[in-house]
Amino acid sequence: MVLTLFCAKIQSQDFFWKAGVYSFFDNVEFSGSEYKMSQTMSGIQAVPEVGIKFDTVHLISAGGNALHEFGGMAAVERFYPVIYYEFDRKPYRFLMGAFPRSMALDKYPRVFFQDSVSYFRPNMNGVFWEISGRKGYVNLWLDWTGQRSPTEREAFFAGVSGRYGAGIFYLQHFDYMFHYAKDFDPIVDRGIHDNMLTLTSAGIDLSGLTFLDRLDINAGWLAGVERARAENSGWLVNSGFFMETRLAYKRVGVFNSLYAGDAQMKFYADHGNGLYWGDPAYRAGNYNRTDLCVDFINSGRVRLNLTYSLHFAEGNVYHEQLLKAQIMLNNIK
Repeated sequence: MVLTLFCAKIQSQDFFWKAGVYSFFDNVEFSGSEYKMSQTMSGIQAVPEVGIKFDTVHLISAGGNALHEFGGMAAVERFYPVIYYEFDRKPYRFLMGAFPRSMALDKYPRVFFQDSVSYFRPNMNGVFWEISGRKGYVNLWLDWTGQRSPTEREAFFAGVSGRYGAGIFYLQHFDYMFHYAKDFDPIVDRGIHDNMLTLTSAGIDLSGLTFLDRLDINAGWLAGVERARAENSGWLVNSGFFMETRLAYKRVGVFNSLYAGDAQMKFYADHGNGLYWGDPAYRAGNYNRTDLCVDFINSGRVRLNLTYSLHFAEGNVYHEQLLKAQIMLNNIK
């Protein structure tokens, strides 16, 4: 009887489905580097979702992200559940649950989240709230990344980002605080770490105003503020100049990011990627990355692109090749 009543109430609602496939082949060549290792990361993710949208603004979705790494023996090496609620009525948007990271934090630079985060930690577990309008947006978010146990530290991100535009000029801001707390190990007392990163920059967007399809330049100040409580390190501040340049014409693009300043991630040798989710190349201090990109396919449902990257750090030039394919199908109108 309960199921009958439930079905009667949702007959006028919209059921939807999504079927996503994301494959990556990322060959990182950092041989001889003191700060970043050479590796090849490759695999394919299947991301199905089904759900219901009601009253035009509420959405409930459930599914999963199944990762198979190329060369792996298991059919699915990692599985991440996807289940979330979304409220979307302009200018407000709210998400809560376990949802794809790309739905919320896709604008953050690599100094905050390196490429491998999208491969191996593709979901957020928490909340995201945003207000957006014609001139910009601002959002608040929380991502719970570690549940305290005898082997796992309690850990979470809390962050804010936003942008305000006035004609061709804009201001933008990104930040987060990562709290890396203790586990339940009764023998080893692992100290608490706090890791904060903030970037504020100003830019000019001339996209569509020249022969280029995209021309966007911004520059600002990046600051990492962190401490190790058990070591009484006090607050350590590492900062420097940060600049991004984006050029694109038809299917070809260039993206350059430049950092000149203090070495970031002071406790990386002790905790590695457990404490830091940004690109470890920023440990070198002065660092420049140039991406040469080609979009072979770029439609609403299919993307296939190749990126050849040159990394300038430690007085050397390192190389990276990244091939990505993404297919997104759905019945959403």
